[in-house]
Amino acid sequence: MSSEKIIVKKDNRMEFNNHVDYCVGTGRLGLALTEEYLKELEFVQNMIGFSYIRGHGLFSDDVAIYNEYEEDGETKVEYNYTYIDRIFDSFLRLGIRPYLELGFMPGQLASGTQTIFYWKGNTTPPKDYKKWTDMVIALLAHLKKRYGEETVTWPIEVWNEPNLPGFWYKADMQEYFKLFKETFLAIKNYDSRYKVGGPAICGVRDAEWIEAFLEFCKKEGIKPDRITRHHYTVEFPERIGHYDYSKLEDPKMRFENLQSTRDIVDSYDEFRGLPIHLSEFSTSYTPRGVIHDTNLNAAYLAGQLAGLGDVNEAYSYWTFGDVFEEQGVQHSLFHGGFGMVADGNIPKPTFWTFYFYKQLKMFGTDCVYRDDKAVIVKNDSGYAGVLWNIGEDEIIADLDFELPEDGEYTLIKKTVDETCCNPLKLWHDLGEPAYPSKAEKEMIKSAAWPLTTSSVEVSKNGTVDVSFTLKKHGVLYFTLTKRDFTPDRGYDYDKVISFH
Repeated sequence: MSSEKIIVKKDNRMEFNNHVDYCVGTGRLGLALTEEYLKELEFVQNMIGFSYIRGHGLFSDDVAIYNEYEEDGETKVEYNYTYIDRIFDSFLRLGIRPYLELGFMPGQLASGTQTIFYWKGNTTPPKDYKKWTDMVIALLAHLKKRYGEETVTWPIEVWNEPNLPGFWYKADMQEYFKLFKETFLAIKNYDSRYKVGGPAICGVRDAEWIEAFLEFCKKEGIKPDRITRHHYTVEFPERIGHYDYSKLEDPKMRFENLQSTRDIVDSYDEFRGLPIHLSEFSTSYTPRGVIHDTNLNAAYLAGQLAGLGDVNEAYSYWTFGDVFEEQGVQHSLFHGGFGMVADGNIPKPTFWTFYFYKQLKMFGTDCVYRDDKAVIVKNDSGYAGVLWNIGEDEIIADLDFELPEDGEYTLIKKTVDETCCNPLKLWHDLGEPAYPSKAEKEMIKSAAWPLTTSSVEVSKNGTVDVSFTLKKHGVLYFTLTKRDFTPDRGYDYDKVISFH
């Protein structure tokens, strides 16, 4: 057990950019046609409320936008927006808007047959760049007509992870640069208000790709509206059966990697200060990464969320829910899926990390304390904070708060750890049912909520001392606010609880 003393001064200010609710990831867009997908998204939106949602497969065949046909000996093109309208209508009904990732390639427009994933997204360049850009512009025009001028604010990203040969044929850098240029210029020619980003790379040869991309843009006189990249934080996984086991990387090293991208961008006069979007981030990068279902994942990501805003304007967790099919349909309830919510709207511990940071954002933006174990903000009524413990030992944090006036304050704690909020353990103890019954799901869900406790703290001489205990892999959210005590006539709480 370790103990730490923290003094929280009300006039202190520290940098903390909390963009937790800007965007969230999803499985391929076609999954939004399913009932369970929409139930999970509605739950997440009601509880957290993200502004944008990003996923693959906008132009893949299951969404069926692009279609070629023969007429009078000529190949012609027609577009079908039936499914994408249904998908985007559902998104907007739930208060979330698309972050438009332009990909993958429609089969009839593809230059090759290479595909990726269980659902066979085509990852080859277009056989005709004019037909590709025509399709992109036609979609934007359709969306503007259907949803109005607000669509020009929807972020656009060209492709996904072209630095991996599985996602872009042979990871051909120059071919991707051509795709970006043609797409960027076509969109800007149609309506310059759209914000278009790239190169959407993951961590393989990231510095090389970012530098080459910026050199290309500089040479071509192109200025992307933002730079996009991905951020995952595990070593190469070990596959056992259906599942991937990975070790977490050092958080400091991962933040340094993000800083390196910021430094590269800012080394160019033409691009200095361009926003950087992490259009995907998580711990494990596989949809069978068992760490996703754990309390450790929640605690580690609490530390990530405290610092991702330092050099990134936006970051999008991959993904909101477990309806996901990249490696096929899942084999079990807890299968290491990317989602922060499991089947049946069972919130995983990681869900609460995001919920806590959203609550923190709603409470206040003045950060008065931040380190590698805590972030605390204040408003006129008091303080709110998130604390986390990614270690094996229990931590006791003693905090002295400076308060605007003496008196009574209400302390509320919401705790998520392996003892009080661990649906994975209950599922395991039940025998790991792959296809739990409705009753079993409800039982598992009952173990998926934070422990909420409260107390009245008395401030003396402008301070109050509070202790927080964080168990192994714990995350804790608290508020300490001025108590407004207004009892009804004749009601005596102490007398009520003293009855025998």
